[in-house]
Amino acid sequence: MKELFQHAANTDDVIVRVAVNFLPEQSQPSAGKWFWVYHIRIENHSNERVQLMTRHWRITDAREMVNHVDGDGVVGEQPVLRPGESHDYVSGCPLGTPYGSMEGFYTFHREDGSRMEVRIPFFPLAAPETAER
Repeated sequence: MKELFQHAANTDDVIVRVAVNFLPEQSQPSAGKWFWVYHIRIENHSNERVQLMTRHWRITDAREMVNHVDGDGVVGEQPVLRPGESHDYVSGCPLGTPYGSMEGFYTFHREDGSRMEVRIPFFPLAAPETAER
């Protein structure tokens, strides 16, 4: 996967960067299945320790069908990020159409116990033959 982060969002000095790639070897267009892998880097540029508690994704396909996905942490972890630290993870997204999009937010807890919603930037999912759409 390319390590070039194509999309970024900054919420209260917590930056979420996303690199996304289509995986043809995991896709079966003839069966209506397309698959993308995405690499997320969360960087804490604030002056306080934060912990990622939950995630919320809004996944939209080419038919404008929207799927909301909520869960604890990311890939089984609820990472704590001290000032200057970052956390990377990789996950995937299947779709029944050759293009769509993802966006969402993470809920973090600050040291004082308050909650913070950190935006995950919008990013398109496009199989190469539909990248121009």
